[in-house]
Amino acid sequence: MATVERPNVMIIMTDQQRAGFTAGTGFGLDTMPFCDELAASGTTFTGAYTSMPACVPARTSLLSGRYPSAHRVRQNSNNRREFRGEDLLDVFRAAGYRTAFAGKPHVYRGREDYDHWAGPYGHTAAPDRTDQERAFTEWLVSIDHGPALEATPFPVEVQYPVRIVDDALAQVAADDDRPLLSWVSFPEPHNPYQVPEPYFSLFDPDQVPDRAAGPEAALAKGGPYRWLRELVEEKRPGYDDLWRRYRASYCGMLRLIDDQVRRLVTSVEERAPGRTIYLFVADHGDFVGEYGLQRKGAGLPEALMRIPFFIAGPGVRSGVDDDHLVSLVDVFPTLAEAIGAEIPAGVQGRSFWPLLTGAEDPGEAFASVYAEGGYGGRFYPADARPELHFDYAGTTYDGLNSVTQSGTSAMLRRGSWKVIFHSDGRGELYRLDVDPAELNDLWDDPECAVRRAELITELLRWRLEVADDLPTGVYRPLRSPHNWLRAADPA
Repeated sequence: MATVERPNVMIIMTDQQRAGFTAGTGFGLDTMPFCDELAASGTTFTGAYTSMPACVPARTSLLSGRYPSAHRVRQNSNNRREFRGEDLLDVFRAAGYRTAFAGKPHVYRGREDYDHWAGPYGHTAAPDRTDQERAFTEWLVSIDHGPALEATPFPVEVQYPVRIVDDALAQVAADDDRPLLSWVSFPEPHNPYQVPEPYFSLFDPDQVPDRAAGPEAALAKGGPYRWLRELVEEKRPGYDDLWRRYRASYCGMLRLIDDQVRRLVTSVEERAPGRTIYLFVADHGDFVGEYGLQRKGAGLPEALMRIPFFIAGPGVRSGVDDDHLVSLVDVFPTLAEAIGAEIPAGVQGRSFWPLLTGAEDPGEAFASVYAEGGYGGRFYPADARPELHFDYAGTTYDGLNSVTQSGTSAMLRRGSWKVIFHSDGRGELYRLDVDPAELNDLWDDPECAVRRAELITELLRWRLEVADDLPTGVYRPLRSPHNWLRAADPA
């Protein structure tokens, strides 16, 4: 496919979508047929990771190209306190692009930063315009983040993804000759787990694929897994009995999103065929019943860390990339290179544009991936009951809270190996090819001592590499093309 000189760029983001939940990625149900088709026309990365399994830190990483320890937003409540240099919007504006946003922001950029803006949409809030839309939002609030046990009693048209695509298409159609950077951000399939017909009945709860581990795994893993599992069971006794129902609803929500992505992309292509690069990504994953948990909040497991990630459009070759590990942090430098712009100072991500075009061998640059967790301070003990931003009484809870996000953690994956190290000196080591649910911790296994030492050394190198180089001064750091610090390393 020939490269378009000044392509339009559309970032399609979902919230809390777990990787591997489509037929095209090996799931047992056909949840997102159009997205699988679009992915097949471009490059899918099976080893794609978030920078941190929380909305605002992850989205700040996408926009800034920086890890949470550098942009300093390590919890959702700090979305306007970022530290950064030039970001994605700055670079695209300087390149002559108009900018558009529709959907859920949950990040430091807002209405005043875009040429076109539609939002903000949340999980139980939206720019409602009609009585029916307002009634739908009130109903969302009433189900306390679900899962709803019956089909949503409102038509598909009031669902937020439908309205967001309406808004995005109006932005695309605006009378403006400049190329367009568009960010279309769906609040779903994040809780509340709800979906109207025909999506509610589309996937039979008895037919959803089994989970890898149930509640017993959370108790065995201990720490925040056990704390969160016991908290939610206390607040919602027997809630895990519903895991097949809310997993089926989650799959229905994915199909609803897929239908709207189909409508969006089809309309864009009818208007300007072959001129748009599409990047599909999620901010982080969801337990979807794994370990007897919903949502997010405990640890850095694959269910939360690995994300759906594909890019398609002019200049992008087709195929599945199982060999290179990429991050949400890499999105900004990649899109900058795609439009011929320089990667600004302070950006820590690596451009994978050459991987998409077959331009050159990245060497070791994408042989491993790094991510972070926690907002700092000491880890709360397993029996902690500190004051939280929600009451211990009642059914309301948030998986992200002062206990589950305490301390600081860092993870590294290389090949099938994954290591996690915590600021209190604890470590975890897993072989993902034989233990994808991370139930068998090999940290203390003497047969893995050499591999553990190798991975910890590489994790330390990553920590040094993501030490912030902002603010700039008179010393000029030697920078690598594409931000590939390891391109020349031996394999």
